[in-house]
Amino acid sequence: MALLCPPLWAQSLAPATSSGQGLTVTRPQAIDLTADDEPIITVDLTHKAADLWDRIRRGFAMPDLDTDEVAAQQIRYLSHPAALRNLFERSYRYLYHIVDALERRGLPTELALLPMVESGFDPMALSRSQAAGLWQFIPSTGRYFNLQQNEWVDERRDIVASTEAALDYLERIYDMHGDWHLALASYNWGEGAVARARKKNEAAGLPTEFAYLKLPDETRRYVPKLQALKNIIARPELFNIELPHVPNRLYFESVESPPGIDLAMAASFAQMPLAELIALNPAFRRPVIPEGRQRLNLPADRVAAFEAKLAGASPRWQTYRPAASEKLESIAGKFGLTVTELLQVNGLTSPYNLKPGTVLLVPAGADVQSVMPLTNLIPDLPSAKEIRMQPPRKKTTRSKKKRRR
Repeated sequence: MALLCPPLWAQSLAPATSSGQGLTVTRPQAIDLTADDEPIITVDLTHKAADLWDRIRRGFAMPDLDTDEVAAQQIRYLSHPAALRNLFERSYRYLYHIVDALERRGLPTELALLPMVESGFDPMALSRSQAAGLWQFIPSTGRYFNLQQNEWVDERRDIVASTEAALDYLERIYDMHGDWHLALASYNWGEGAVARARKKNEAAGLPTEFAYLKLPDETRRYVPKLQALKNIIARPELFNIELPHVPNRLYFESVESPPGIDLAMAASFAQMPLAELIALNPAFRRPVIPEGRQRLNLPADRVAAFEAKLAGASPRWQTYRPAASEKLESIAGKFGLTVTELLQVNGLTSPYNLKPGTVLLVPAGADVQSVMPLTNLIPDLPSAKEIRMQPPRKKTTRSKKKRRR
């Protein structure tokens, strides 16, 4: 991830260890991949890739890492075939876009597998270190790479923006070290930490390659995890695994959508499930598209239907700035909402934490109930159970009683 924090792929391969390192396997045994009777794999680049996995294999360009840790990580993945398949299946929405972005830059396609290690291809993933999204950017690194983080959006979860930022970062740290294994270690641990580890080895007359550096346990396992996945995808038949079919074609397209259109309305226009729309647009932190024209990702085969219905649509939401003395109850009643609904839509957990100058989101003829399911899909929106309607308790100080002697 973008600086050290435990990866989240292991959460999908339960049970995970308490240290956040994922699963363990008793007495792992390495699989011999170099038997004399194994055929040499060749790739015919004159033919179009059969599917996206085939296209990814054709772009493999990193030197292979062959260590005991790679064998151990390989066993960990293979010991949970159902969870591994789920990991592959979750990637199908995003892989084409990532592979396309890598090929445009001339980067190794192994990097398309990195979100499997980082987040399990869950764009809503959030680590203990507050790293978010497919590529697990922590807030400060996200800001450095111009990923917006405000009350409306968190672009660390945006598929397009975070992918471009991650590839910018990976290119930069590769240029710094001239070695992909060291670049990946830097992505996880930080480029400065890896540079210091290399200098320490150099001063001691030791090799400065990845395998020889003193690294944190998480970083030491990080690159072998990617290599293990690469090995499995390169030769799935060797491990008796059938990869889920991922067509080698565009999965989603980006369209412009005007403000005031809520996500439930957009899903209806595109004739798609609300959960699928959120999976393609996980950066939104509110149920309504904010001010200014925004990029909306839709399945490629749903764009025409969406744009046809959008042409005659009008905004269903508006902003409202409460007066200084105005109560939340009266605002909710004015727009036909309950207080709980008003709080949920605005990402608030209590009517008592409304700050002066807060601009509220209120309906302009919207069907409020149509957006309520979004509270279960967008992690920044509180559920009804999380709304606290009671005022916070005032802290009381106990007076010290003087003892009579």
